[in-house]
Amino acid sequence: MAGQGSGGARRAVVVLLTLLALAGLLAGCVTASGPADPAAREIQRLLDSRAGAVLRHDPAGYVAAFDPGATAAVTAARREYDHLADVPFGSWTYRVTDIGRTGPGRAVVRADLRYRIRGYDSGPVTTPRELELTERDDRWYVTAERDGAGASQQLWQQGDVEVVRGGRSLVLGVGQSAARLRAIAAEADRAVPAVSAAWPRPWTGRVVILVPASLDAMGRLLGAPAAGYRGIAAVTTGETGGGADAPADRVIVNPDAYGVLGTFGRQVVLTHETTHVATRAHTSAATPMWLSEGFADWAAYRGSGRTAAQAAPELRRAVQDGTPPDRLPEDEAFAFSGDGDALARAYESGWLACELVAARWGEAKLTAFYAAVGAHPGRAGAVEKALHDVLSTTPDAFTAEWRAYLRERLA
Repeated sequence: MAGQGSGGARRAVVVLLTLLALAGLLAGCVTASGPADPAAREIQRLLDSRAGAVLRHDPAGYVAAFDPGATAAVTAARREYDHLADVPFGSWTYRVTDIGRTGPGRAVVRADLRYRIRGYDSGPVTTPRELELTERDDRWYVTAERDGAGASQQLWQQGDVEVVRGGRSLVLGVGQSAARLRAIAAEADRAVPAVSAAWPRPWTGRVVILVPASLDAMGRLLGAPAAGYRGIAAVTTGETGGGADAPADRVIVNPDAYGVLGTFGRQVVLTHETTHVATRAHTSAATPMWLSEGFADWAAYRGSGRTAAQAAPELRRAVQDGTPPDRLPEDEAFAFSGDGDALARAYESGWLACELVAARWGEAKLTAFYAAVGAHPGRAGAVEKALHDVLSTTPDAFTAEWRAYLRERLA
């Protein structure tokens, strides 16, 4: 994620989504203490019909799943359909994971909603839903629906979604002008080829960007307190180390912080975040934050003409004060603790470490080093092995060379 402050536009961190474990096949849907519910197939068919209505652009079919007597639920369903109608979904499915009986002809159903955006998502976004159902005249109806445990809001739950298609991007916004969304799409379209030049390995070459109406709305999309993202211009959500079935990445823009950036700052932000999308499959629990964030900053500043003094002012101040860091930052240094200067130094340290590898060993070696670290089975020994195998050096030697590079570039 990237934000504004004395450290410039490099405030960035990946927000990792944790998927709920999916239950077994439909035939295995069970209550907490009993065998498969005999109504499971009927309930699944009801939800399948509703899902099909989304893909057919059929508002009446979407609402038909709801009990006509549940006025509030029907009204909410109509409003939700109107909000999401323009989003180009390529798939939309429900998978029932649990059915709990609450009385004769009444049940609470837990299901995973899984959807893809056509032309952009290789894997689905998954969000848990909880529905109250009632049976009447041998047919089940939805009487109420809400987010499931641990779910964050989806953009269409916040308002009518405006859709802007770029050449390499799709921008979805709520409460934003079409002109602003088009400008963000243009910036994202410039970011994608810049990232591909820095990261020549295969990736989708496309990015989906969400622009909520406010900082608070951004927090609801992330399922986290909004205050933690104040001043942060954008974040990227996704699952590290994912293959073809990994959940889709989203770049989520903070409209307040992003709006006060200049042209260069906005481009750095979107290039940084798009780098996280491109490198996702090669980023894992073995990848330290200094490498993932440093590489994203390196890709964002690559070819910009910015000097190290311009791009790393906080670290430069420490070097000139005679207090340079003695080691690369731990993951904890990238937490939003409220110390903006320390956070900036962490990002700047990672950026200059990646720049050192590119300058000393070459850009191809930097890419290979990143991939080798991410391919390691765990954090312990990952950097050490990649330093040995790819760069023919050791952690101590690399740290010493990095510290010398800081003095060379920032003194």
